[in-house]
Amino acid sequence: MFLHIDIDCFFASAHRSVDSSLKGIPIAVGSRSNLEIFDRARNHTKLIQDNSGAFVTPVFHNRNRRDFESYFVDEIDGRRKIRGIVTTASYEARAKGVKTAMAISQALQLCPEMLVLPSNYPLYHKLSHQMHEYVASKIPLVEQYSIDEFFCDVSGWIDDSEVYDFATRLQQSLVDKFDIPVSIGISRAKWIAKLATESAKPYGVYEVEDINSYIEEMPIAKFPGIGKAIQKRLGDKYIKTLGEIRKEKELLYSWGKIGVQLYGRITGELVEQIEPKGERKSIGISRTFDPIDSSDEIRRRIMIMARHITYITLSTDANPTSYNLKINYLYGEKAKMTLTVDRLFSEKLLKTTMAQMYDEIARHNQSAIKLTISVSNFNHINHKTLSLIDISDDIVEHKMSIEIQELRDKFGLDIIKNANEL
Repeated sequence: MFLHIDIDCFFASAHRSVDSSLKGIPIAVGSRSNLEIFDRARNHTKLIQDNSGAFVTPVFHNRNRRDFESYFVDEIDGRRKIRGIVTTASYEARAKGVKTAMAISQALQLCPEMLVLPSNYPLYHKLSHQMHEYVASKIPLVEQYSIDEFFCDVSGWIDDSEVYDFATRLQQSLVDKFDIPVSIGISRAKWIAKLATESAKPYGVYEVEDINSYIEEMPIAKFPGIGKAIQKRLGDKYIKTLGEIRKEKELLYSWGKIGVQLYGRITGELVEQIEPKGERKSIGISRTFDPIDSSDEIRRRIMIMARHITYITLSTDANPTSYNLKINYLYGEKAKMTLTVDRLFSEKLLKTTMAQMYDEIARHNQSAIKLTISVSNFNHINHKTLSLIDISDDIVEHKMSIEIQELRDKFGLDIIKNANEL
């Protein structure tokens, strides 16, 4: 039997766990694109890198701006403009129509009394990691699926007839220890357990005993893994419920591997196990901003993002061989490029390559609104094999990057900048 544990309104619940005055009132946690990394002044940015399964993407955090006005409000031409989106809303706020990914300015129109809190990623990281460890102390097989979700396999550990009571006790123990509510779904099939969590919310436990009857009238959009593209594909066949999918095995199997997997997950026929977190396959960051016409400013921002990518890459001992740059322009226009660079990684190499790609794909007559850079296709390196007497340019630059990395570990990512960032 599988359990799926979903932390209710995690970010909001995390704040309430350390501030009881937030309980029972409408609150939301908001975030905005971290453009502080482009500031010329020091901002003491730190990276949450010891993710322990909590974050699948790197999180840069700055605690300097922690109140609503300094974090969410910009003064533009003398006018006050609220920036950012809702990442999590409490159930009290949701009752007023506030939703995830809604602009904070719009959310406040729906619920003027709502308190909006800046994101506190170190807090979420700490609690997620502690809750993972606690659940793992109660159940041998635990998979952290996301920062606020865990899959657990209790087969052979808890008798099937006792799983519901076990889940109820676990739910209460998490509240007692962390003051954070969770909902738990139970099923003999892994992904049906995740679906059952939606039936358990808020703060409930729901066990699916008969998968066929449970999914019969369930809308296809409810199932994890059925996005808009698959919804349209099924809609073209007038399939609206999971029960109808169950009767279309031949159709789903005609889609190949994706269809076979989806059908098996929906019907519970696919036997899946708890999976440990795999190695990261790529490292990337992106930033969205107001339109920028200046090519020099775009280049400067690419160099700053490359510094951040360098820091993450060196901290993982990975040596990327694919470098990727993507630029989004106004009106949906895009430019992107990938280069294979089979050399020893360094900050200089990354920045030189990014500058080369920018020169090739830049559209100087258009306004850029988003930058994305990433590295991928890793092979790992052993620093012990780099002899002190090695003097090739790549090794010298790599060793210099390592020395700079140590300073950034101690003093922040922006303690040392290159001239091309200023």
